[in-house]
Amino acid sequence: MHAPAPHMPVMLREVIAALNPKAEGLYVDGTFGRGGYTRALLTATSMRVVGIDRDPEAIAAGQSMVQDFAPRFKLLQGVFGDMESLLATENVAAVDGVTLDLGVSSPQLDQAERGFSFQDDGPLDMRMSRSGATAADIVNATAERELADLIFKYGEERHSRRVAKRIVAERATTPFTSTRQLASVVRQAVPRSADGIDPATRTFQALRIAVNDELGELERGLRAAERLLKPQGRLAIVSFHSLEDRCVKDFLRQRSADAPRASRHAPANDRVAPPSFRLLNRKPQLPSESDIAVNPRARSARLRVAERTDAPALWENAA
Repeated sequence: MHAPAPHMPVMLREVIAALNPKAEGLYVDGTFGRGGYTRALLTATSMRVVGIDRDPEAIAAGQSMVQDFAPRFKLLQGVFGDMESLLATENVAAVDGVTLDLGVSSPQLDQAERGFSFQDDGPLDMRMSRSGATAADIVNATAERELADLIFKYGEERHSRRVAKRIVAERATTPFTSTRQLASVVRQAVPRSADGIDPATRTFQALRIAVNDELGELERGLRAAERLLKPQGRLAIVSFHSLEDRCVKDFLRQRSADAPRASRHAPANDRVAPPSFRLLNRKPQLPSESDIAVNPRARSARLRVAERTDAPALWENAA
């Protein structure tokens, strides 16, 4: 008997419908988390699924599902930007679908000791993979101007220079070690907004993105999915903030029939590569009211879906 999933993943029905799973197909859940999408796929038909996650805790928690669904399910530790090389270890070169649920997972947010949230005090960590530089390393060692630029770019925080100045002044006497300490300092620099969002939210987002190279990982993952997907294979991506969604939108637009056409004044041999994706929805799908009621985190979710054509990957054309 299969153990129940610990939480409901965002837009589960919409993601599974978007992937249009078929029997005997092979699908990649590039952000396994606690396996919500994977479980739904494996119980839908007799397909196979490869799950990928960088978080060792997610890999450990997923071992019971590996046993439940063997041999149709494999779980691999690593970043989804490396999905080609990870799948190559399983002798997989092409797949029927890829799904990504971007950003931090609910289990990571819920554990104060992971340092992703300021709701409860915890170490200023934020590492999804449990390795590399922490958020504390960044706020304690980054120069003020560079720190301000990072907070502005990844957090879209218009008060980023005030935040960076406060951080640098604080760390001169007391290095940052905890989420509560950082949130308190940021709140002193950022006025509370009318929408009720905590003033520390955007700075925490910026640091988390920087610690985990989330946007770089997303770009690598999109290109990898383009090369791996078979014709008519589906790509379904759930994003939670404008930076992620813009990255996905621009990638799919560039590689679809919606891509900007070459100028009529361009040289005759300046041909346009055939589209490698077909957009299934020009605008992102939004979560239902019932989704938001079950999981408030879903309120900012955006789902974009595209289908692979039989054209070569754009990256291959450029090679």
